[in-house]
Amino acid sequence: MIRKHLITCSLLLIVFIVMKMLISSTTINPLAVIEYNKKIENQPLSTDTYYSRLSFANELLPAGDAKVKKRMKFILKAHKFKQLQTNILHRKAAIYFPVIEPILKYYGIPEDFKYVPLVESGLKSGTSPKGASGYWQFMPQTARDFGLKVDSNVDERQMIRKSTIAACKYIRSLHREFKSWTLVAAAYNIGEGSLKRQMNRQKQANYFKMKLNKETASYVYQLISMKEIIENPKIHGYKGSLRLLARQNFKRDHYLYFHPVAENTSFLSQQFQKN
Repeated sequence: MIRKHLITCSLLLIVFIVMKMLISSTTINPLAVIEYNKKIENQPLSTDTYYSRLSFANELLPAGDAKVKKRMKFILKAHKFKQLQTNILHRKAAIYFPVIEPILKYYGIPEDFKYVPLVESGLKSGTSPKGASGYWQFMPQTARDFGLKVDSNVDERQMIRKSTIAACKYIRSLHREFKSWTLVAAAYNIGEGSLKRQMNRQKQANYFKMKLNKETASYVYQLISMKEIIENPKIHGYKGSLRLLARQNFKRDHYLYFHPVAENTSFLSQQFQKN
């Protein structure tokens, strides 16, 4: 009788050990996720060489200025902590950039301006409390000035192709006025008249040296940061997603990246709910 009990206990112990091994091989160790975060932090993003090569529309970031470098570093780091949202933006970029890029090229607008709708609206066709609407966040009158229909029946600000054409016309007109693409980006955010008043008051024509409101002062940095996350995803800890690549046949597959920590964290939460 005792012998039978010993055999039964031994079998149960073996089953328990095997199950433990299987579970440990299929779940993600939280410590490994933390360790990955440490590896991301150790990426060489603090070097002068890295920051000195950053640019918007071929205008280099003046990384030799300590304040500029500090702000750029802060905003890049902030994007890392928004990895779940940024994953969604990678997907949207894969869908909309092939529409936006040829229109920018046709109108002679630097390709970096494709990041404006990512920063402005997250490539969503919503309306802000101030009345700006669509992918490019046009105010109603500005939209009409550049050829869009905005009335009770139709709002072409919500149409990606038409609104991009209008945005290109607007950006081109701003460049004729300001002669600098970083100033154009700032004017797009704050408004042409407001930026001109600040330039006259401060007697300054360099975006990076101007004192502007919080949103506009960080606007070009946001664009550069978004550009970095999309164009150099692996530097910032993003990896290619084979699942998405299998589903969608896009030529520019470097847009399709997902942050492994975000994916692992999601998987972990599912495991915790099960256990």
